[in-house]
Amino acid sequence: MKHWFKLLALTGALAWSMPAAAWWWDSTPSDYAKTRYPIVLVHGMFGFDDIAGYDYWYGIPEDLRDNGAKVFLTQVPALDTSVERGEALLPQIEAIAAVYGKVNLIGHSHGGPTARYVARVRPDLVASVTTVGSPHKGSAVADLIAGSPVEGPVAGLANALGGLIDLLSGGGYNQDFSASVASLSTEGSAEFNAFAPAGIPTSACGEGAYSANGMRFYSWGGTGHLTNALDPSDALLLVTAAAFGTTANDGLVGRCSNHFGKVIRDNYFMNHLDEVNQALGLHSLFETDPKTVYRQQANRLKNAGL
Repeated sequence: MKHWFKLLALTGALAWSMPAAAWWWDSTPSDYAKTRYPIVLVHGMFGFDDIAGYDYWYGIPEDLRDNGAKVFLTQVPALDTSVERGEALLPQIEAIAAVYGKVNLIGHSHGGPTARYVARVRPDLVASVTTVGSPHKGSAVADLIAGSPVEGPVAGLANALGGLIDLLSGGGYNQDFSASVASLSTEGSAEFNAFAPAGIPTSACGEGAYSANGMRFYSWGGTGHLTNALDPSDALLLVTAAAFGTTANDGLVGRCSNHFGKVIRDNYFMNHLDEVNQALGLHSLFETDPKTVYRQQANRLKNAGL
């Protein structure tokens, strides 16, 4: 299966990342983001690792590496349940942890619950979980679609798009939009939280436990919509934001729903795509650069001995 070729490629990347591979580079890079354990990035819905050199985390891995971090990109089904995505992520984490002992997981959107699944079933492999704009208590957009008359037609188009993304990125996974939406609904999220409660706030909009089973938990998110006039994706997120009514949100995830563990900040002036520096690095000129937020988080992990 194609995703096993991805795992083989990851194994090759692991071999290349060993210190001996950098013998030719004689300058001293920054160690600001040099964590003890590697950072592993987990994408969200319609996500991928990279397509023809264009990656989901636009410029973020390179910035982290320039500041001393060891970073790995993973790929899971673009569209599926948190459990199925987590099962796809697990062998990739096992391969990385076999070399480095543990990992620092950072998941965006549905990548957050996906990372939490691995932390739930293999806490011995995980030093920390950081989630970015993740709908831990569900998304109003998912609630609007799940079980509605539009779910069928939307699912057909979404699965086709997810399949194309998977084909272009060489993932080899089946796509299931309806399962993904059900998983990210309020009801589906509550079921998943019962399975993986660590870090989930017990109050409506509070923080969760900062640590459990030897792992640290962090989160951040945004509440922006139209953040850059040059970014055409902003208009789409303004439309989806209507599903939340007066509740602050990033276009796909409500402000309180993004809370997990220690909340670094829940109201950056970023929309859901700005949180991963998309599209093409276009974001608000009046807000912190998304790359800076990830770099600061890596430094936070470093200072925590992770």
